[in-house]
Amino acid sequence: MSAAERPPVTRFLAERAAAIRYGDLPDDAVTVARQCILDWFGVTLPGAVEPAVAILRADLLEDGASAVASLVGSTERTSTVNAALINGTASHALDFDDVNMAILGHPTVAILPGLLALAESRGASARDVITAFVAGYEVACRTGALVSPSHYGHGFHATATVGSVGAAAACAHLLGLDVAQTATAYGIAATSAAGLKSMFGTMCKPLHAGHASRNGLLAARLAARGFTSRQDALECPQGFAATQSVDFHPDAAMMDAPLDHHIRENLFKYHAACYLTHGAIEAGIALRQRHAASTNAIQAIEMRVPPVADRVCNIARPETGLEAKFSLRLTVAMALAGRDTSAIGTYDDAVTRDPELVRLRDMATIHFDEGAPEARAEVAVTTLDGKRHVAVHDAGIADTDLARQGAKLETKFRALVAPVLGNTQTQELLNALSSFGEACTIGEIMTIARGVKQ
Repeated sequence: MSAAERPPVTRFLAERAAAIRYGDLPDDAVTVARQCILDWFGVTLPGAVEPAVAILRADLLEDGASAVASLVGSTERTSTVNAALINGTASHALDFDDVNMAILGHPTVAILPGLLALAESRGASARDVITAFVAGYEVACRTGALVSPSHYGHGFHATATVGSVGAAAACAHLLGLDVAQTATAYGIAATSAAGLKSMFGTMCKPLHAGHASRNGLLAARLAARGFTSRQDALECPQGFAATQSVDFHPDAAMMDAPLDHHIRENLFKYHAACYLTHGAIEAGIALRQRHAASTNAIQAIEMRVPPVADRVCNIARPETGLEAKFSLRLTVAMALAGRDTSAIGTYDDAVTRDPELVRLRDMATIHFDEGAPEARAEVAVTTLDGKRHVAVHDAGIADTDLARQGAKLETKFRALVAPVLGNTQTQELLNALSSFGEACTIGEIMTIARGVKQ
């Protein structure tokens, strides 16, 4: 396809996103959006005390800024762009946030922080936030589909890159930008987008989410003021797709589906590790529950996973708790040994040296299945009696029982937030978020999330 024949993907996405209204959203899309927001606050509050966030906060606040936006888990306030960067980094610091396989990344941590900062500073309604969030989510996923799979496979962290465009879409919607301004915002975000998968296991990975949030917010604000960019940045020669992927799939980006299509495929994390380990973790848990074998009886472990896992979560011998989150061998060992893979405290440096886990880790072999879906895993263990037990789990299938999903997310939220806010404020925040858009204002919600006593 020549450059002249390429369809106007950027314009298409701008038109569709700008047109969406709260009344257009089906109940299930609104429910999942609220669940995404609830989960974001759940992972951000404990993430706000992580060393990476403390360093970033100290550096950015040193220069001073207009105190118009809240920092989650902090009594301090700062500028909207600083809040987007800091809160975005905090929300990805634990690697416990939601996922969508259309972008092979984390949509909410890229889109929501800048959107919340903008909404708080402008007194926007929670319903407006939900609408803008869904629009940004869909644009992020369609942009991801445009350049998949080689964009991610080549080494770009889609949360940072594609997430910047999604964040711009959400903020542009909240600002009420027209189609031309919205397309311009996408261009500003696209030329700002960066993020390397080689940084996984370091503080830079959560920083990617913060940068995406800030990039998108700044792009929308600049576009509103008349800043220029190309309005065909996603498809133009030397543009986003041409430089960051060998794939170009306009049919996937411009599919004839509503702009709430992808949010229904959102995947929530219930293990505090890289999402591409979750299929294997679930299979390991199933094997332990089904056969109740002592780990001493296990003589061999085999895994079959998709090739995408090789350069994402295949650290063979992790040395830190952060690296442990990106080790298929160690996380499966933890599952087989009955360790709590949902607790953030489990992933410390000591877990990488545990003799029982090291023994299981080192006996594991991994095979890469070219035909397997991105989040599917098969785990087999051979025991002393010569028996071979197999379990399979595909973590890429979204739960369609939203009530069940909501109950699981509330349990996760309480476990993460209560140690930070205490039980009373945790319940207060849970109540406000469960009815997001109905009761509390954005400012009131952010005040509770700062840990400020009412």
